[in-house]
Formats: sequence, structure tokens, C-alpha cells
Amino acid sequence: MSDSSDTDAQRSQDLKSRLIQLAQPIVDSLDSRLRDQVDSRVDDRVDATLSARLAVIERAIADLDRSLRELQERLDKVAD
Repeated sequence: MSDSSDTDAQRSQDLKSRLIQLAQPIVDSLDSRLRDQVDSRVDDRVDATLSARLAVIERAIADLDRSLRELQERLDKVAD
């Protein structure tokens, strides 16, 4: 009986190994596709976030520029 269970265990292990060998390329392909999708989504979100933050910074710089021009005009009037 022991020989039969050893043979069954060996067959089971062989079958498992064969299934792993057959499935591994599929798993690798899915993994690669998922990784590419995740990378793409992360890149899109990072780009959107950076774009929004840069827009805020650009507005702040424009506000500072206007304020500096106004101050320069006041100084020019005082100097005249």
C-alpha cells in the first residue's frame, strides 16, 4: 500500500510541476500586462497632480509679478 501512495504522490507532484511549467508563461504575461497598466495609470496620475500643482505655482508667480510691477510703478511715481 505504501508503494501505491508513494507512486500517487509522485504522479501528483509530476502533474503539479507540469501545470506550473505550462501556466508560468501565462502568469508572466499577465504580470507584465498588469505592471504596464499600473505604471501607465501611476504616470497619468503623477502627471495630472504635477500639472495641477504647477498651475498653482504659475498663478502665484503671476500674482507676485503683478505685485512687483505695481510696487515698481509706485516707486517710480514717488521718485518723480
